[in-house]
Amino acid sequence: MIFQNTFKLSTSGHRDMHDITEDVNKILQKSNLKKGIVNIFNIGSTGVIGTIEFEPGLKRDLPEMLDKLLPPSRNYGHEEMWHDGNGHSHLQASTLGPSINIPFTEGNFQLGTWQQIFHLECDIKPRNRKIIVTVNGE
Repeated sequence: MIFQNTFKLSTSGHRDMHDITEDVNKILQKSNLKKGIVNIFNIGSTGVIGTIEFEPGLKRDLPEMLDKLLPPSRNYGHEEMWHDGNGHSHLQASTLGPSINIPFTEGNFQLGTWQQIFHLECDIKPRNRKIIVTVNGE
């Protein structure tokens, strides 16, 4: 059986990170399914979904690492085409990806003790995000 629902998230722009574990868990609980896979997907090409230990140090470290690997710059091909200042945003989001799959058993995520689901905004301006959660199971 498949159950799908969405939730919205407002971000403040580049490097804004949110713990969305509880939002996703509410949808899992509404599904009444006991085992399967949950897919969490960010609509848009500059947002990331993943898992991390959601604590202040890593909330700072992950975006800083991405900015070192793919720094803001006017030298990206995207900038030559659009001149919108967010070429690095697209590349950072593509590197980590817009979605993740998480198994669940007995209606509970199979996450580690220090593992939470996060959304990271890579775009340079605030965004209103729509997150699609698809629960596939029995």
